[in-house]
Formats: sequence, structure tokens, C-alpha cells
Amino acid sequence: MITTHVRRLAAPLVAVLVGALLVAAPAPAQAAGGRYAADIRRTEYGIPHILAKDHGGLGYGYGYAFAQDNLCVMASWALTLRGERSRYFGAEAMSDDAIDPISNLASDVYYKSVQASGVLRRVLARPAPHGPSAELRALVDGYVAGFNRYLRDTGVARLPDPACRGKEWVGPITATDVWMNLLDLGRLAGSSSFKEAIAASGHAQENEKESDQPKRKVPPKTVTAPGSNAYALGHEATRDGHGMLLADPHFPWNGSRRFYQVHLTIPGVFDVSGGSLYGTPVVQIGHNASVAWTHTVSHAQRFTLYQLKLVPGQRTTYLVDGRPEPMGRQEVSVTVRDAQGATRAVTTTLYTSRYGPVLASGWTEETAIALADVNAANLRFADEWLAMGTARDLAALRRAQDTYQGMPFVYTLAADAGGEAYFADASVVPHVTDEQAERCRAKDDPEMLILDGSTSACLWGKDADALEPGIFGPAAQPRLTRTDYVTNANASPWLTNPNAPLTQYPRIYGDTRTERDLRTRVGLDMIAQRLSGDDGLGAPGFTLETLQQTATGKRNLGAELLRPDLRALCRAKPVMTASDGEKVDVRRACATLAAWDGRARLSSRGAILWREFFLGLNGPQRRPDGAVVPPKSWWKVPFDVEHPLTTPRGLDIANPAVATALANAVQVFTAHDLPLTLTPGQAQRYGAVPVPGCTEGEGCFDRIRTGGSLSKKGRYPDVNTGSSFLMAVELTPTGPRTRTVLTYSLSANSASPHHADQTELFSRGQWVAERFTEAEIKAYPGLATRSLR
Repeated sequence: MITTHVRRLAAPLVAVLVGALLVAAPAPAQAAGGRYAADIRRTEYGIPHILAKDHGGLGYGYGYAFAQDNLCVMASWALTLRGERSRYFGAEAMSDDAIDPISNLASDVYYKSVQASGVLRRVLARPAPHGPSAELRALVDGYVAGFNRYLRDTGVARLPDPACRGKEWVGPITATDVWMNLLDLGRLAGSSSFKEAIAASGHAQENEKESDQPKRKVPPKTVTAPGSNAYALGHEATRDGHGMLLADPHFPWNGSRRFYQVHLTIPGVFDVSGGSLYGTPVVQIGHNASVAWTHTVSHAQRFTLYQLKLVPGQRTTYLVDGRPEPMGRQEVSVTVRDAQGATRAVTTTLYTSRYGPVLASGWTEETAIALADVNAANLRFADEWLAMGTARDLAALRRAQDTYQGMPFVYTLAADAGGEAYFADASVVPHVTDEQAERCRAKDDPEMLILDGSTSACLWGKDADALEPGIFGPAAQPRLTRTDYVTNANASPWLTNPNAPLTQYPRIYGDTRTERDLRTRVGLDMIAQRLSGDDGLGAPGFTLETLQQTATGKRNLGAELLRPDLRALCRAKPVMTASDGEKVDVRRACATLAAWDGRARLSSRGAILWREFFLGLNGPQRRPDGAVVPPKSWWKVPFDVEHPLTTPRGLDIANPAVATALANAVQVFTAHDLPLTLTPGQAQRYGAVPVPGCTEGEGCFDRIRTGGSLSKKGRYPDVNTGSSFLMAVELTPTGPRTRTVLTYSLSANSASPHHADQTELFSRGQWVAERFTEAEIKAYPGLATRSLR
């Protein structure tokens, strides 16, 4: 998991946010003559294999299949992208954004402002590679036509999903909805993280007229974006000398940011299988016959903030190079439905600058803050994924990335049948050199890069090999090609492979020589043990089977590093003092933790007790007098930059916070009559299905995250984030061997037979043997084919 920090946009790029033309939503798109053709063939667990003769037909079949499984999610998300949630669900209800939900009204104001800026119209008017290719446009148009064909054939009143059956807000989607979805995906680590602060900018203006939107302060945010794990293995790391890949993205388990598993084929042209985020007609994580790729969320910054110096007495005019510039104004009108069903228009004024939108937070009489987002006008990544899908080796994949330079916020890890492994931060990064960052820093804030907006000398720079101004070109990107391995678990590129540390890149891409989190460390240790054969899985080197076993081993590195010292504390101190001063007998708890298998399997007795102890150890400490103090480091051996894979380690049992954390955890279990042996299978669910796994903070590789704290009944809220689309690929000379599991299953429809079938597989630690070739697909006994014409 990665926390995004603050970043920015050069004037030529930021101008796309300032326009004032509304984008008219076109009618549902069709190909020339309105003709599309595709076959949808479904194999195990409902996985669709789309076969067509061209990109339009491919999109048509994909859109139809996706609508069969998830129409309600897309129908709701289309309302969000149009800024129409308040019309149907009221202004105060929360939006359906799975990553950063805010009020419907704030969400609607933000998305209406994006429409009003004209950014989408301008990007779509550009030729490839700056704008979409003809193939991508045909794919989008076909996708829309296929989705709408299913809706038309079925009818709103007869939809199988009770979540939206017969609802007035369900209707056809448009190509604009799909393009907006792609644009919003690109902005996930930028503008979309600041929706509320952008939408409320008018309310930071005390001299502006009152509007119907309630005033509130919107603080700056540190946004937690989805994360992932990935291994790309070269021939030196695999037992049979084949290239291999592990994809383990950690995206939300609900809503529009889920993955949909699909296989897309145009014979002789395109043949890609993998995971595709909802509403996007391209595969983001997948493989073809000879190349496999995945992504993890990058540490690089996607935006910068600019501190504007305001003209005295003029809160909407700022200075650049000593000359005044008035802020742009956007009037955004949102239709709101009240509790009685009546609707009214709410109009909000937003403010923009040459850098981008002005935020509600940080606005004073002297200064204001503007957001510059490097992905504000980026759709290039969709064509980049299409081009990566046709690559036959890593050299071709690199050419695709260099051609489009559009990856929005992710690293790329890939392997090919030749046995090479590749890592790159080929993502779009603001061109801010280390020198410029220091020279232009407006505030000394370790969490945020806030640049001086009063001088044009602090605009983003330009590289000769960059496709667009204001971004770094490929020559500056951290890249590494190996024949053993590359890996990432959302840390910076530094230890992608510890045998070849990456250090020569601008700091905006991430840090070097700093402490690695436990998830990164356990992932590297898993590789080291597999290459040495010390993990109990047989002879050294990866096979497809040992790659699967390694990825889902449910190790807890925190416990491995700390439990020996905790045992010593237990022997020395069988009674410990809780935060409230109560003396707690911890002997049974200590015995439980000593007997625990150290994993997070469904049946691991003591894993939940360990988690509650570990969470308490890392949380604020409460003294007996009630005062809350920040936690003090409890590591016995601190981080040593010369030994980054083995430090910090050990538990400082002399630190009183350690005994207090254990006493507090035992106290809670006892008070609620919970068994100290509580297992993940008892405490964690997704619907009715028990879910194994533990949190990344504990040092778990295939991590999960629940929606809140342990209840008095010994249950966490449902799992809402974590390993989502697991894919292990071996690229053999005769074709790929692939195992997958979509952890939350194919359909969000609770009435679908594919609503929880793969979730049950994931619960049991099982995978699906993928069918990729025509022979494999046709050999499935229950093959169901739907031909669309």
C-alpha cells in the first residue's frame, strides 16, 4: 500500500482544467452502419472469452458480458461521473467511490466541474499518441453498444440484480461515460483524491455570495491509494528456465474499482487474458502468449501543490513574476432531490489558476493553494495497455511504454518467454528536479511538495524525449532488466532487486536508503528462501506451483521478528498492567501466542490476538491519568541502512508500551468473553465466506484489510480491500501456463451463481487453471456460447 503525497502540473497541461465549455453527452455509440459481431464463450466460474474480428466487435462482446454480470455497479458509477447522484439519492448521502467516498453534493460539483472544463473534448480531439487511437475509439464505442444491447434486451424491470432492478436511475451509458471513467482512473492519485477540497473552493471565499451548499473547512488530505505485490522472474530464478510473473493487486473488494476477469481475442491481431477494472474496455494486468505484466502503485508523486501569493485585498487575484493574474471562475449547477422528492438547483462557484484548481484548504488573506495534476488530461495509458497486449517480448513492451508514456500511477513489472524480467517506473511524473524542488519549495513540509507559485521559474521542466511538456522522459525513469528477478510491494524503486539497487533517479520518484516496510521485507525474504530452497517447498527455484504456494503462504513477518522476545517478556512478567491500571494475567495469552503457527490461515489459532496486540503496540498510548501520547519505537535493533533487509528487528521488552499493549489486548478479549485462540476464519468474512490473511502492517504479503475494528462478538466488518486478482503465469515455449483467482468473484450481483464462487476458492487457498488456447476453451465440458450480431 502506498500513501500519495502532494504534486503539480505545468501551465500548458493545466490549461485543460480551466475551460468553460460543457461537454455534451453523445448518444450511445455505434460503429459504421451500427454493425458489431462477437462471440461470448464462458468457462469455469463464468469467465468470459470474447472472440471478434475487429476492435469494435471485441468491445461489443466485452460490454455485453460485463453488463450481464455487473450492470448495476456501472449504472451507479455513470451517475457519479455525470455529477447526478444528488438528483436521485440526495445531497448528503455518501457517493459510491470505493476509495474516497464523499457527500453526493461534493462529488457532483467536482464531476460537473470536470465536464465544464472541456478537458475531455480537447483530449479526444487530439491524434494518437496524445489522444486515443482509432482502435481504442472503436473498442470504447463497441463496449458502449454491447452494454446497452444487454440492457435493451433485458429491460430495467427484468434485470437479474435486485440492487438496481426497476430503478429510475438505470439507463443506457454513453461513450462519454467510458471516457470519463478512464480519465478519472488516471486522476486516481491526483485530482480525484482532492474532490472535496476542489468542490468547496468557493466556500473559502468569505466575500463571495452565499450558496445553498453548507460551508465547511476541508483540510488537506493524505490519501491512501490501492497497493499491490508483484514478482517478475527471469530464467535464473525458475527451475525450468522459463519467465514467470506473479500479480497480486490490492484493490477494493466493492464498487467500481474492482477487477473483472476477461479474455479478449481478435485472431492473429490481439489475444490477451487478465484483469480489467470495471468500466474499462482494456486489460490492465494480464498476459498474451509470450509476455506477462502487472502493476503496483508507484511511490512517485503525481501532482504538486502551488502556493499562490495573493494581491493584497484581492483574494481571487494572485501574482506571477510580479504581475497580477485573476483566478478563473466556474459556475457549477447541480440538481438536488430533497427528502420529499422535490428537486432544486444548487449553484457553486469554483476557482482555478494557471496551475489547476484552487483548493478550499489553506486559503488565507495572503495565500491560496492550487493543485497541479500531471494526469489531468491523460488518456494515453489505455492505448499503452493495448500496445503492451500485442508485445511479443520485453523489448516490444518497452517500446509501447516509450511510445505512449501514459502509465498514470503505477510501476510496471513484466516477464517474457525468453526468461527476462523487467521493472520500470514508466509512469507520468511531474518534471521537478531535485534542485528545483529545493529552490522552489514554499513550505518545509515533509509530507507535501508545495512549490512557489509566484514565479514562472517553478513551472515544471521539459525533457527532449518526453511526449508531453512537464513530464520526465523515459531516460530519467528508474528501470531494471534482470535474468533473476525484480519485485515490488509499493516501496520506492531502490530495492527492486537488492543485488542491483536503483539510486540514480530524481527524488520525486521516491526515496533511497530508507527503512522498508514489513510487507516489502517479507516479499524479498520469500524470494530469497525460494531461491535457496530454505522455505520447505522443495528444491531451489520457482515452479508455477511453488510460486502459488509462496504467494499465499500467509506469513506474518512481524510475528517472526518479535515473538521470541515477547516469549521472554512473558516468562519474566506473567502479570502485566493495562492502560487503565488493571493488573492482567497474561499467561494463557502467552501460551496461545507461543503455540500459534505464525501464519494467517483460516485455522491459525492466536492470529487475531496477535493482530490486536500488534495494532495496540503501534497505536497511541494512553497513560493511567488518561493522557494520550504517541508510541515510542519498540524495535530492539533500529534500522541500519547497510542492512535494510534485516533491520529493524527484535522487541524492546524494556519499553513499557510492549507489556501495556499485550495487557490491553487480553483485557478486551476477556471483557467480551472472546476466545484467545480466535482465528481469521472466525473473525474475518466477505459476506458469508470466511477469509484468511492479515494486515500489511503486521508484515503480511497477501494482505487483507477490514472495514473497521474487532467487534464485541469477535468479528471484524467485512473485508473491503486486499488481494483482489491473483495471477501466476509461467511463459513456456509452448504457451502460457496460468493460475488465477478473483478473490471477490466475477459478479457483484448477489443473485448470480458467480457472486461468491471464486471467493470460496480463495478461502480454501485454491486457484483456477486458466483456459487460454482455443483447444483449452473448447475442451471445457460446460462451455456456454452467446453469439451477438
